[in-house]
Amino acid sequence: MQRQWIESSVLASVGYDGGTLTLEVEFKNGHVYRYFNVPFSTVEGLMLASSAGKFFSRQIRDRFKCRQMS
Repeated sequence: MQRQWIESSVLASVGYDGGTLTLEVEFKNGHVYRYFNVPFSTVEGLMLASSAGKFFSRQIRDRFKCRQMS
């Protein structure tokens, strides 16, 4: 999945596959996680948030099933 860089103190890049509703997040520490069944509206909110890290913590982390990729 291709990711794009995001301006954040916590997140490095974000990718999304709308066909499978899979969000892939790379953190600044190098870890990559995939989050499943994430609606596009949530991803859009993440990309438009004034603080992507805060949005991620409140709206994505612990709300969607995930798997660590690296």
